[in-house]
Amino acid sequence: MPFGNIGIGGLILILIIALIIFGPSKLPELGRAFGRTLSEFKGATRGLVNGEDDEKKKEAEGAQPTASSSK
Repeated sequence: MPFGNIGIGGLILILIIALIIFGPSKLPELGRAFGRTLSEFKGATRGLVNGEDDEKKKEAEGAQPTASSSK
């Protein structure tokens, strides 16, 4: 994976290039948009993972009757 080890120098270079391309007035807006996108992506992946866990729990409960349901 060629991009796995970006150091401090690489991050500074990316920031300088972003400043040149977008200018200092647009960077905060871009940062906020990027942060929102990441948080939405994180929430969606958590929802998918938790949804799969919930489905597994429901299947396990359906396969094993509980003591209260047998009475």
